[in-house]
Amino acid sequence: MKALKKYTAAGLLTCASLGATSGCSSVMTHTGPSQGYYPGTRASASVLTDENSSWAMKPLAAIDLPFSAVMDTLLLPWDYYRTDDTDSPRERVRRSEQQNRTADGLSQAAPMAANSPTP
Repeated sequence: MKALKKYTAAGLLTCASLGATSGCSSVMTHTGPSQGYYPGTRASASVLTDENSSWAMKPLAAIDLPFSAVMDTLLLPWDYYRTDDTDSPRERVRRSEQQNRTADGLSQAAPMAANSPTP
């Protein structure tokens, strides 16, 4: 009976750790700009089919693929909400700087008098 409890706890711990660490592709692709629907699943599948992927990444992508599919399914409402948001954060910053004319203000600033002798 002790052995059964021991193996049950080890099995639950293994399943919980696999579930907590998987779906990485889905989480990583959802942190950037919108990439459509099921971006994590597509990313894992592209790693599996890419001939330039290393031998170490292919098994990890194969393990991650079903978990990313589940995570992408759970995040479908978020993807639908972000369908119009195709800008990357870099593009939003660049556009904001153009609107505020940050570069113009910096180019007209007086140069710093570094290492100039004082009379």
